[in-house]
Amino acid sequence: MSEVEVITFGCRLNAYESEGIARAAAAAGLRDAIIVNTCAVTAEAERQARQAIRRARRLRPSARLIVTGCAAEISPERYRALAEVDGVVANRAKLKPESYGARAGCPLPSVDGSRGPVRAYLEVQKGCDHRCTFCVIPLGRGPSRSVPPAEVVAEARRLVASGTREITLTGVDLTAYGADLGGTTSLGALARQLLAELPELPRLRLSSLDPSEIDLELWRLLSEAPRLMPHLHLSLQSGDDLILKRMKRRHSRAAALAVARRARALRPEVALGADLIAGFPTESEAAFERSLDLVEEAGLAFLHVFPYSPRPDTPAARMPQLDPALIKERAARLRERGEGTRMDDFCRRIGSESEVLVERPGLGRAAFYAPVRLAASEEDGAIRRVVLAAANGDGFVGVFR
Repeated sequence: MSEVEVITFGCRLNAYESEGIARAAAAAGLRDAIIVNTCAVTAEAERQARQAIRRARRLRPSARLIVTGCAAEISPERYRALAEVDGVVANRAKLKPESYGARAGCPLPSVDGSRGPVRAYLEVQKGCDHRCTFCVIPLGRGPSRSVPPAEVVAEARRLVASGTREITLTGVDLTAYGADLGGTTSLGALARQLLAELPELPRLRLSSLDPSEIDLELWRLLSEAPRLMPHLHLSLQSGDDLILKRMKRRHSRAAALAVARRARALRPEVALGADLIAGFPTESEAAFERSLDLVEEAGLAFLHVFPYSPRPDTPAARMPQLDPALIKERAARLRERGEGTRMDDFCRRIGSESEVLVERPGLGRAAFYAPVRLAASEEDGAIRRVVLAAANGDGFVGVFR
Protein backbone atom coordinates (compact mmCIF):
# COMPACT_ATOMS: atom_id res chain seq x y z
CA MET A 1 0.00 0.00 0.00
CA SER A 2 1.56 3.29 -1.12
CA GLU A 3 -0.99 6.00 -0.37
CA VAL A 4 -0.88 8.61 2.37
CA GLU A 5 -3.81 8.49 4.79
CA VAL A 6 -4.69 11.52 6.94
CA ILE A 7 -6.71 10.80 10.10
CA THR A 8 -8.41 13.89 11.54
CA PHE A 9 -9.67 14.73 15.00
CA GLY A 10 -11.35 17.87 16.29
CA CYS A 11 -12.74 21.01 14.75
CA ARG A 12 -13.69 22.15 11.25
CA LEU A 13 -10.39 23.99 11.06
CA ASN A 14 -8.53 20.71 11.55
CA ALA A 15 -10.67 19.14 8.81
CA TYR A 16 -9.76 21.98 6.46
CA GLU A 17 -6.08 21.74 7.34
CA SER A 18 -6.06 17.98 6.79
CA GLU A 19 -6.78 18.67 3.11
CA GLY A 20 -3.68 20.90 3.06
CA ILE A 21 -1.66 18.22 4.87
CA ALA A 22 -2.59 15.72 2.18
CA ARG A 23 -1.50 18.15 -0.56
CA ALA A 24 1.75 18.96 1.27
CA ALA A 25 2.54 15.26 1.69
CA ALA A 26 1.85 14.67 -2.00
CA ALA A 27 4.11 17.59 -2.96
CA ALA A 28 6.83 16.08 -0.79
CA GLY A 29 6.52 12.74 -2.54
CA LEU A 30 5.60 11.00 0.72
CA ARG A 31 4.38 7.43 0.22
CA ASP A 32 3.07 4.64 2.42
CA ALA A 33 2.39 6.90 5.39
CA ILE A 34 -0.27 7.75 7.94
CA ILE A 35 -0.57 11.30 9.31
CA VAL A 36 -2.68 11.79 12.44
CA ASN A 37 -3.93 15.37 12.86
CA THR A 38 -4.72 15.59 16.58
CA CYS A 39 -6.98 17.75 18.74
CA ALA A 40 -6.35 18.90 22.32
CA VAL A 41 -9.71 20.40 23.23
CA THR A 42 -10.61 17.49 25.55
CA ALA A 43 -8.83 14.56 27.16
CA GLU A 44 -11.23 12.29 25.26
CA ALA A 45 -10.03 13.70 21.93
CA GLU A 46 -6.45 12.87 22.88
CA ARG A 47 -7.44 9.38 24.04
CA GLN A 48 -9.15 8.72 20.73
CA ALA A 49 -6.08 9.96 18.84
CA ARG A 50 -3.77 7.62 20.74
CA GLN A 51 -6.20 4.77 20.12
CA ALA A 52 -6.22 5.61 16.40
CA ILE A 53 -2.41 5.66 16.35
CA ARG A 54 -2.25 2.17 17.85
CA ARG A 55 -4.93 0.86 15.48
CA ALA A 56 -3.21 2.42 12.44
CA ARG A 57 0.07 0.74 13.36
CA ARG A 58 -1.65 -2.66 13.65
CA LEU A 59 -3.38 -2.27 10.30
CA ARG A 60 -0.37 -0.88 8.44
CA PRO A 61 2.77 -2.05 10.25
CA SER A 62 5.14 -0.92 7.49
CA ALA A 63 3.73 2.59 7.03
CA ARG A 64 5.50 5.70 8.29
CA LEU A 65 3.34 7.16 11.08
CA ILE A 66 3.49 10.92 11.68
CA VAL A 67 1.59 12.88 14.33
CA THR A 68 0.73 16.58 14.13
CA GLY A 69 -2.01 18.96 15.33
CA CYS A 70 -2.74 20.72 18.61
CA ALA A 71 -2.14 17.80 20.96
CA ALA A 72 1.21 17.07 19.33
CA GLU A 73 2.14 20.77 19.50
CA ILE A 74 1.38 21.00 23.22
CA SER A 75 2.95 17.67 24.22
CA PRO A 76 5.38 16.63 21.45
CA GLU A 77 7.49 14.45 23.71
CA ARG A 78 4.45 12.43 24.77
CA TYR A 79 3.81 11.48 21.16
CA ARG A 80 7.44 10.96 20.25
CA ALA A 81 7.61 8.48 23.13
CA LEU A 82 4.88 6.30 21.63
CA ALA A 83 6.43 3.19 20.10
CA GLU A 84 4.09 3.39 17.10
CA VAL A 85 5.10 6.94 16.11
CA ASP A 86 7.91 7.64 13.65
CA GLY A 87 7.82 11.44 13.83
CA VAL A 88 6.04 14.53 15.13
CA VAL A 89 5.40 17.67 13.04
CA ALA A 90 4.70 21.00 14.74
CA ASN A 91 1.31 22.58 14.14
CA ARG A 92 2.87 25.63 12.49
CA ALA A 93 4.74 23.38 10.03
CA LYS A 94 2.11 20.80 9.14
CA LEU A 95 1.06 22.49 5.88
CA LYS A 96 4.64 22.75 4.57
CA PRO A 97 5.84 20.10 2.10
CA GLU A 98 9.34 20.23 3.61
CA SER A 99 7.88 18.82 6.84
CA TYR A 100 7.31 15.58 4.96
CA GLY A 101 10.61 15.41 3.14
CA ALA A 102 10.42 17.94 0.30
CA ARG A 103 12.82 20.81 -0.21
CA ALA A 104 11.85 24.17 1.27
CA GLY A 105 9.63 26.28 -0.94
CA CYS A 106 8.19 23.37 -2.94
CA PRO A 107 4.73 24.59 -4.04
CA LEU A 108 1.58 22.72 -3.23
CA PRO A 109 0.08 21.00 -6.28
CA SER A 110 -2.70 22.99 -7.88
CA VAL A 111 -6.15 21.47 -8.11
CA ASP A 112 -7.40 24.03 -10.64
CA GLY A 113 -9.34 22.32 -13.38
CA SER A 114 -10.20 19.29 -11.26
CA ARG A 115 -13.47 18.67 -9.46
CA GLY A 116 -13.33 19.96 -5.90
CA PRO A 117 -15.71 19.32 -3.02
CA VAL A 118 -19.24 20.68 -3.35
CA ARG A 119 -18.94 22.12 0.18
CA ALA A 120 -15.51 23.30 1.37
CA TYR A 121 -13.96 24.98 4.41
CA LEU A 122 -11.75 28.03 3.99
CA GLU A 123 -9.43 28.97 6.84
CA VAL A 124 -9.26 32.75 7.25
CA GLN A 125 -7.95 33.08 10.80
CA LYS A 126 -5.49 31.20 13.02
CA GLY A 127 -4.76 31.25 16.74
CA CYS A 128 -6.44 33.00 19.66
CA ASP A 129 -5.60 35.95 21.93
CA HIS A 130 -8.09 35.00 24.64
CA ARG A 131 -7.38 32.84 27.65
CA CYS A 132 -10.50 30.90 28.57
CA THR A 133 -9.66 29.02 31.74
CA PHE A 134 -10.52 25.59 30.29
CA CYS A 135 -8.71 25.91 26.97
CA VAL A 136 -5.24 24.93 25.75
CA ILE A 137 -5.84 25.90 22.13
CA PRO A 138 -3.77 29.14 22.35
CA LEU A 139 -0.80 26.95 23.34
CA GLY A 140 -1.31 24.78 20.26
CA ARG A 141 -2.30 27.49 17.79
CA GLY A 142 -0.53 30.64 18.97
CA PRO A 143 -1.85 34.23 18.83
CA SER A 144 -4.62 35.38 16.49
CA ARG A 145 -3.52 35.94 12.88
CA SER A 146 -5.83 36.88 10.02
CA VAL A 147 -5.31 35.82 6.41
CA PRO A 148 -5.25 39.01 4.27
CA PRO A 149 -8.52 39.55 2.36
CA ALA A 150 -6.86 39.33 -1.06
CA GLU A 151 -5.51 35.87 -0.23
CA VAL A 152 -8.90 34.74 1.04
CA VAL A 153 -10.60 35.93 -2.14
CA ALA A 154 -7.98 34.21 -4.31
CA GLU A 155 -8.41 30.90 -2.50
CA ALA A 156 -12.20 31.18 -2.62
CA ARG A 157 -11.98 31.84 -6.36
CA ARG A 158 -9.85 28.72 -6.79
CA LEU A 159 -12.37 26.64 -4.87
CA VAL A 160 -15.28 27.95 -6.93
CA ALA A 161 -13.37 27.27 -10.17
CA SER A 162 -12.89 23.66 -9.06
CA GLY A 163 -16.62 23.14 -8.48
CA THR A 164 -17.26 24.26 -4.90
CA ARG A 165 -20.77 25.64 -4.43
CA GLU A 166 -20.67 26.44 -0.72
CA ILE A 167 -17.75 27.82 1.27
CA THR A 168 -17.65 27.86 5.07
CA LEU A 169 -15.29 30.43 6.58
CA THR A 170 -13.48 28.94 9.55
CA GLY A 171 -10.87 29.84 12.16
CA VAL A 172 -9.90 29.23 15.76
CA ASP A 173 -11.52 32.53 16.83
CA LEU A 174 -13.33 33.46 13.63
CA THR A 175 -15.00 36.64 14.89
CA ALA A 176 -11.55 38.04 15.78
CA TYR A 177 -10.83 38.23 12.05
CA GLY A 178 -9.20 41.51 11.05
CA ALA A 179 -8.25 42.73 14.53
CA ASP A 180 -4.55 42.27 13.69
CA LEU A 181 -4.83 43.95 10.27
CA GLY A 182 -4.84 47.52 11.53
CA GLY A 183 -8.59 47.89 11.83
CA THR A 184 -9.06 47.88 8.05
CA THR A 185 -11.45 44.94 7.92
CA SER A 186 -13.65 42.61 9.96
CA LEU A 187 -15.38 39.27 9.50
CA GLY A 188 -18.49 41.02 8.21
CA ALA A 189 -16.46 43.14 5.78
CA LEU A 190 -14.60 40.05 4.54
CA ALA A 191 -17.86 38.16 3.98
CA ARG A 192 -19.32 41.12 2.06
CA GLN A 193 -16.18 41.37 -0.08
CA LEU A 194 -16.33 37.67 -0.93
CA LEU A 195 -19.97 37.87 -1.98
CA ALA A 196 -19.28 41.00 -4.06
CA GLU A 197 -16.17 39.69 -5.82
CA LEU A 198 -17.47 36.15 -6.37
CA PRO A 199 -21.03 36.47 -7.69
CA GLU A 200 -20.63 32.92 -8.99
CA LEU A 201 -20.43 31.57 -5.39
CA PRO A 202 -24.01 30.56 -4.50
CA ARG A 203 -23.58 30.01 -0.77
CA LEU A 204 -21.36 31.37 1.99
CA ARG A 205 -21.50 29.97 5.51
CA LEU A 206 -19.78 30.79 8.81
CA SER A 207 -18.38 28.43 11.42
CA SER A 208 -18.38 29.06 15.19
CA LEU A 209 -18.91 32.67 16.32
CA ASP A 210 -18.08 34.32 19.65
CA PRO A 211 -21.30 36.14 20.65
CA SER A 212 -19.29 39.02 22.13
CA GLU A 213 -17.44 39.75 18.86
CA ILE A 214 -20.08 39.72 16.11
CA ASP A 215 -19.51 42.97 14.24
CA LEU A 216 -22.17 45.35 12.96
CA GLU A 217 -21.31 44.67 9.31
CA LEU A 218 -21.94 40.96 9.84
CA TRP A 219 -25.35 41.70 11.36
CA ARG A 220 -26.18 43.88 8.34
CA LEU A 221 -25.09 41.14 5.97
CA LEU A 222 -27.23 38.53 7.71
CA SER A 223 -30.23 40.76 7.06
CA GLU A 224 -29.35 41.82 3.51
CA ALA A 225 -27.53 38.95 1.79
CA PRO A 226 -29.52 35.82 0.90
CA ARG A 227 -26.30 34.07 -0.18
CA LEU A 228 -25.07 34.22 3.44
CA MET A 229 -26.67 31.11 4.85
CA PRO A 230 -29.20 31.51 7.71
CA HIS A 231 -27.28 29.41 10.23
CA LEU A 232 -25.24 30.72 13.17
CA HIS A 233 -23.24 28.48 15.48
CA LEU A 234 -22.37 30.25 18.73
CA SER A 235 -19.56 29.56 21.18
CA LEU A 236 -21.65 29.81 24.37
CA GLN A 237 -20.13 27.13 26.68
CA SER A 238 -22.55 27.73 29.58
CA GLY A 239 -25.87 29.32 30.43
CA ASP A 240 -24.86 30.40 33.94
CA ASP A 241 -23.25 33.79 34.57
CA LEU A 242 -20.99 32.66 37.42
CA ILE A 243 -19.67 29.71 35.42
CA LEU A 244 -19.12 32.00 32.42
CA LYS A 245 -17.02 34.29 34.63
CA ARG A 246 -15.02 31.34 35.92
CA MET A 247 -14.49 30.24 32.35
CA LYS A 248 -13.29 33.80 31.58
CA ARG A 249 -15.78 34.14 28.78
CA ARG A 250 -16.66 37.65 27.63
CA HIS A 251 -20.43 37.35 27.31
CA SER A 252 -23.28 36.88 29.79
CA ARG A 253 -26.36 34.70 29.63
CA ALA A 254 -28.43 37.77 28.76
CA ALA A 255 -26.05 38.69 25.95
CA ALA A 256 -26.29 35.18 24.48
CA LEU A 257 -30.08 35.36 24.47
CA ALA A 258 -29.94 38.84 22.93
CA VAL A 259 -27.82 37.49 20.05
CA ALA A 260 -30.40 34.75 19.44
CA ARG A 261 -33.26 37.26 19.42
CA ARG A 262 -31.42 39.66 17.13
CA ALA A 263 -30.56 36.90 14.64
CA ARG A 264 -34.20 35.82 14.40
CA ALA A 265 -35.42 39.40 14.06
CA LEU A 266 -33.04 40.01 11.14
CA ARG A 267 -33.51 36.59 9.48
CA PRO A 268 -36.62 34.75 10.70
CA GLU A 269 -35.64 31.46 9.02
CA VAL A 270 -32.25 31.33 10.80
CA ALA A 271 -31.24 28.16 12.65
CA LEU A 272 -29.00 28.46 15.71
CA GLY A 273 -26.45 26.07 17.13
CA ALA A 274 -24.00 26.28 20.01
CA ASP A 275 -21.10 24.70 21.85
CA LEU A 276 -21.79 23.90 25.51
CA ILE A 277 -19.56 22.37 28.18
CA ALA A 278 -21.09 20.02 30.73
CA GLY A 279 -19.59 19.63 34.19
CA PHE A 280 -17.23 22.59 34.37
CA PRO A 281 -15.50 22.75 37.80
CA THR A 282 -17.75 24.12 40.58
CA GLU A 283 -20.87 23.80 38.37
CA SER A 284 -23.81 23.30 40.74
CA GLU A 285 -27.05 21.60 39.76
CA ALA A 286 -28.72 25.01 39.61
CA ALA A 287 -25.99 26.34 37.30
CA PHE A 288 -26.35 23.30 35.07
CA GLU A 289 -30.12 23.76 34.95
CA ARG A 290 -29.54 27.27 33.62
CA SER A 291 -27.58 25.75 30.73
CA LEU A 292 -30.43 23.32 30.10
CA ASP A 293 -32.91 26.20 30.12
CA LEU A 294 -30.71 28.25 27.76
CA VAL A 295 -30.97 25.52 25.11
CA GLU A 296 -34.75 26.00 25.01
CA GLU A 297 -34.81 29.77 25.54
CA ALA A 298 -32.37 30.37 22.69
CA GLY A 299 -33.98 27.68 20.52
CA LEU A 300 -30.71 25.87 19.79
CA ALA A 301 -31.29 23.33 17.02
CA PHE A 302 -27.70 22.16 16.54
CA LEU A 303 -25.92 21.45 19.79
CA HIS A 304 -22.29 20.38 20.30
CA VAL A 305 -21.86 19.12 23.88
CA PHE A 306 -18.39 18.70 25.38
CA PRO A 307 -18.03 16.85 28.70
CA TYR A 308 -15.49 18.89 30.66
CA SER A 309 -12.07 17.31 31.08
CA PRO A 310 -9.13 19.05 32.78
CA ARG A 311 -6.32 20.13 30.49
CA PRO A 312 -2.78 20.55 31.88
CA ASP A 313 -1.55 24.11 32.41
CA THR A 314 -5.05 25.63 32.49
CA PRO A 315 -6.56 27.50 35.47
CA ALA A 316 -9.69 25.33 35.39
CA ALA A 317 -7.60 22.23 36.03
CA ARG A 318 -6.74 23.69 39.45
CA MET A 319 -10.38 24.35 40.37
CA PRO A 320 -12.52 21.87 42.38
CA GLN A 321 -13.44 19.12 39.93
CA LEU A 322 -16.77 17.32 39.55
CA ASP A 323 -17.16 13.55 39.61
CA PRO A 324 -16.62 12.12 36.09
CA ALA A 325 -19.84 10.12 36.34
CA LEU A 326 -21.78 13.32 37.06
CA ILE A 327 -20.12 15.07 34.13
CA LYS A 328 -21.10 12.21 31.83
CA GLU A 329 -24.68 12.27 33.13
CA ARG A 330 -24.98 16.04 32.60
CA ALA A 331 -23.58 15.79 29.09
CA ALA A 332 -26.23 13.17 28.28
CA ARG A 333 -28.98 15.43 29.66
CA LEU A 334 -27.75 18.37 27.60
CA ARG A 335 -27.71 16.25 24.44
CA GLU A 336 -31.21 15.01 25.18
CA ARG A 337 -32.44 18.57 25.61
CA GLY A 338 -30.75 19.51 22.35
CA GLU A 339 -32.46 16.65 20.53
CA GLY A 340 -35.78 17.98 21.78
CA THR A 341 -35.17 21.55 20.61
CA ARG A 342 -33.89 20.29 17.26
CA MET A 343 -37.13 18.35 16.72
CA ASP A 344 -39.15 21.41 17.78
CA ASP A 345 -37.30 23.51 15.21
CA PHE A 346 -37.61 20.86 12.48
CA CYS A 347 -41.32 20.32 13.10
CA ARG A 348 -42.00 24.04 12.72
CA ARG A 349 -40.37 23.91 9.28
CA ILE A 350 -42.41 20.98 7.90
CA GLY A 351 -44.34 22.18 4.86
CA SER A 352 -42.04 25.12 4.24
CA GLU A 353 -39.58 25.45 1.37
CA SER A 354 -35.80 25.66 1.36
CA GLU A 355 -32.98 25.90 -1.15
CA VAL A 356 -31.10 22.59 -0.93
CA LEU A 357 -27.56 21.99 -2.17
CA VAL A 358 -27.15 18.42 -3.47
CA GLU A 359 -24.00 16.94 -1.92
CA ARG A 360 -24.34 13.42 -3.31
CA PRO A 361 -27.12 11.33 -4.87
CA GLY A 362 -30.18 11.43 -2.65
CA LEU A 363 -28.75 13.79 -0.03
CA GLY A 364 -28.51 17.56 0.24
CA ARG A 365 -28.05 20.39 2.74
CA ALA A 366 -30.73 22.99 3.46
CA ALA A 367 -29.79 26.64 3.64
CA PHE A 368 -30.31 26.48 7.43
CA TYR A 369 -27.82 23.56 7.58
CA ALA A 370 -30.08 20.53 8.17
CA PRO A 371 -29.54 17.40 6.02
CA VAL A 372 -32.31 16.70 3.49
CA ARG A 373 -32.97 13.30 1.91
CA LEU A 374 -34.14 13.63 -1.68
CA ALA A 375 -36.35 11.10 -3.43
CA ALA A 376 -35.23 12.11 -6.93
CA SER A 377 -31.60 12.15 -8.04
CA GLU A 378 -29.84 15.36 -9.01
CA GLU A 379 -26.28 16.14 -10.08
CA ASP A 380 -23.87 16.92 -7.22
CA GLY A 381 -23.68 20.67 -6.76
CA ALA A 382 -27.19 21.39 -8.00
CA ILE A 383 -29.25 23.78 -5.89
CA ARG A 384 -32.95 23.04 -5.92
CA ARG A 385 -35.92 24.48 -4.11
CA VAL A 386 -37.69 21.72 -2.21
CA VAL A 387 -40.66 21.34 0.09
CA LEU A 388 -39.67 19.95 3.51
CA ALA A 389 -42.29 17.21 3.63
CA ALA A 390 -41.30 15.30 6.78
CA ALA A 391 -38.64 15.32 9.51
CA ASN A 392 -36.98 13.24 12.19
CA GLY A 393 -34.04 13.98 14.47
CA ASP A 394 -31.55 13.39 11.65
CA GLY A 395 -33.04 15.74 9.08
CA PHE A 396 -35.78 16.14 6.51
CA VAL A 397 -37.36 14.40 3.57
CA GLY A 398 -37.49 16.86 0.70
CA VAL A 399 -39.78 16.87 -2.33
CA PHE A 400 -38.81 18.89 -5.38
CA ARG A 401 -41.13 21.79 -5.91
